[in-house]
Amino acid sequence: MARKRSTNPRKLPQQDRSKMTVEAILEATARILTEEGYDKANTNRIAERAGISIGSLYQYFPNKESLMAALMEQHSNEIAELVESKLQDLFDAPLEIAVPELVKAVIAAHAIDPRLHQVLNEEIPRSERLQQMQKADERITELLRAYLVRWSDSPQKRLYQRINPQNLEMTVFILSRTVESLCHSAVIEHPDFVSDSEFEKEVSNLLLLYLIGGRC
Repeated sequence: MARKRSTNPRKLPQQDRSKMTVEAILEATARILTEEGYDKANTNRIAERAGISIGSLYQYFPNKESLMAALMEQHSNEIAELVESKLQDLFDAPLEIAVPELVKAVIAAHAIDPRLHQVLNEEIPRSERLQQMQKADERITELLRAYLVRWSDSPQKRLYQRINPQNLEMTVFILSRTVESLCHSAVIEHPDFVSDSEFEKEVSNLLLLYLIGGRC
């Protein structure tokens, strides 16, 4: 049986120079993936594109698999950070305002580098992709949960009583997975939808109909 190759980095950068080297490696990896395809993204080609020796690359990444995992983690974190920054600004906003802004943020996050998003989705094995995306998904899910709990715990707002689903965990799961799946599929299958305000509005209406039976 073939031994599974590690997807863990060999070492983590500590100094600024090391961090710049790793950033150059990941940037080179992303550019080769999007411009030349997955098969061309071997470690020698990546080192050449990054302007470093293959030995320098191997100081941080033992193989191609570890590079792909690191790039997927970086891309997922970029998505999570953009959505987090928007959600944190919406804690005091009612659902009719918060949901459309959430959808807009998720669409924008997936459009950061749509070609890279597509290549990573198509070429990285599903098991490894899910592992790298899990932490980012958990960050967004926790903010959604905190938002609903914040409203439900506020006697002045009482918004939670208007939400049709009564199972908080199930509601958070359905909400997060629906907006993620729709926006992800739009980037992959219908990139023209990403810049279409009608798509943003329709997704928002779908979520609001589920949550409170309203339309934006």
